[in-house]
Amino acid sequence: MATVEPKLILLFSGKRKSGKDYVTDLIHQRLGPDVCCILRLSGPLKQQYAQDHGLDLAELMGPGEYKEKYRADMIQWGENQREKDPGVFCRLAIKGAQQPIWIVSDARRLSDLQWFWRVYPSQSRCVRVEASEETRRERGWEFTAGIDDAESECGLDQGVNFDWIIKNEGDGSHLEEQLATGLLSIAKEKAKEN
Repeated sequence: MATVEPKLILLFSGKRKSGKDYVTDLIHQRLGPDVCCILRLSGPLKQQYAQDHGLDLAELMGPGEYKEKYRADMIQWGENQREKDPGVFCRLAIKGAQQPIWIVSDARRLSDLQWFWRVYPSQSRCVRVEASEETRRERGWEFTAGIDDAESECGLDQGVNFDWIIKNEGDGSHLEEQLATGLLSIAKEKAKEN
């Protein structure tokens, strides 16, 4: 099935345990599966990494220790693939997307954003999810050298003008208010355009 031209692409970034998946899942629920889809750049990366290294893909896709065991090597492997072709995982992630609104839940590098800006310049919007270190620790985060100071975590800390910055400190009503007062209303409008 061919990929449908999107009307809006929301490119999400944020640190580990900032709640990117929670926020993108919430938006997906509000808009519905006919209107939007969640695309993960890490999906094709993990699929190919698992295949090349004889690993369990389901475990790599999950939040547990299995993924953490391979994270540093997987990051390096992914960087090597991107050096050869910066858009490789972007192209694989969007393949077959049919909905008018795309949510990319895990943009981590400037090269990811640049690919979308180049291929879909008028549709791409950048969203940053932020949470304090204290909140992230409460969610199970602890600093890991070689991971939390790598490009995959820090590549978008500077040099990006985000269209939205969402504070996700665990206050559900504040989060809902942030989403409703801009991002969701624009997404709903875009979905209705012909």
